[in-house]
Formats: sequence, structure tokens, C-alpha cells
Amino acid sequence: MVNDLRRVTGAGLMKCKKALVETDGNVEEATTLLRKQGEASAAKKSDRDAKEGIIQSYIHLGGKVGVLIEVNCETDFVARNDDFKAFVGDLCLHIAAAAPTAVNRDEVSADLVEKEREIAAAQAAGKPPVAVQKIVEGKLEKFFAQSVLMDQPFVKNPDQTIRELVNLTIQKTGENIQIRRFTRYQLGA
Repeated sequence: MVNDLRRVTGAGLMKCKKALVETDGNVEEATTLLRKQGEASAAKKSDRDAKEGIIQSYIHLGGKVGVLIEVNCETDFVARNDDFKAFVGDLCLHIAAAAPTAVNRDEVSADLVEKEREIAAAQAAGKPPVAVQKIVEGKLEKFFAQSVLMDQPFVKNPDQTIRELVNLTIQKTGENIQIRRFTRYQLGA
């Protein structure tokens, strides 16, 4: 059970064993517990400088789509690690497939957010004001989930967002990891 949990979460042997003991052998609850601990651990590491890393390129669909990405970590040891390189490669593949427009929500222009808010409000016209507000917020969340990289479901595992994938990688490497920027090129677009 410990090995299965390690395979799923990427957590260390002792952490997996401790999580299974705390949850009385329930693998699902142990997975949830380890994911919460991983997010807390990632939050603690977010203040640390991430000045190393790699810039990677990816060409998809016979040269029709290309991605260039910068992902930072704390040490060159992690930057040269095959798991880190595979993680960045997966990010490139995801960006090529999902076509996000920004890394984080705060990078989306205020004008675009306001425009989406107006469209959602117009679509909900005629409903009670409280309902309109909830509909607008729901549509904005959906907009962010479609256009912001960190909020998108990962193309290789739609049950996991890119934010969760980054947190899992932070947990595995023990270092702060930041997606600094990316550019996606598409032929004829």
C-alpha cells in the first residue's frame, strides 16, 4: 500500500507510511492528506528565490504549433534533473494543446476580465440580482479555467490542474518552482 501511495503522490516513504497510519489504511484519504500537505509545503517554499531553471522549446503537429517556456527552480541540480525536464516538457505539451493566454489570473488584462463580466451579466439579464452575481462569478471562473495556465486541467490528467501538478513537483523536488513565462506560436493564427 505504501508503494502504491508513493507512486500516486510522489511523496517519500515515511510520509506515505505516516499518512496511511493516520487514515487507518484508507488510501484515498491518505492521498488527500498528502496532497494537502504538499500544497502547504509548496506555499511555504513560494517565498524562496527561484533563479535557476530551464528554457525549453517544443514543436507540435508537424511544425504547426510551437511553445517556448521558462520554468525556474532554486538550484541547477534540480534544473538538470530528468524529472524536472520531463515536467517542463509536459507543460510545453499542455500549452501547445490547451492554448492558455496567461500563466496566472493577475496577468489577464483588467479590460478583458471586465468584458467577460459584462458578457456574463448580459446573458443573465432578467434574473434576480443575487442570481446574476452568482452567474457572473461562475462564468468568470469558467473563463479563467479555460484561459489561465495554472487553473487549466492538465491535458494528460484532467482530474489535476496545472497548479496541482506544480505543487506535486515542488513536493517531489523540495524546491520552489515557478512558471515565469511562455509563448505559444501557431502557424496561420
